[in-house]
Amino acid sequence: MKVQVNNKEVELISASTISELTKQLELPAQGIAIAVNNQLIPRTQWGEHTLYENDHLVIIKAACGG
Repeated sequence: MKVQVNNKEVELISASTISELTKQLELPAQGIAIAVNNQLIPRTQWGEHTLYENDHLVIIKAACGG
């Protein structure tokens, strides 16, 4: 199954969740936000939010500074 992550195509196992995606991409456990098809998904729902073919995800990493 293919999804778009920050405008790059990523191949996932079928019926993946956001939590599984974060593990596959080796993302940090804290300091990120994820939107699926322009809808921000709360971290508490990552384990149950199923991703589908051609979903568009935006992953935002927090940065320090000013």
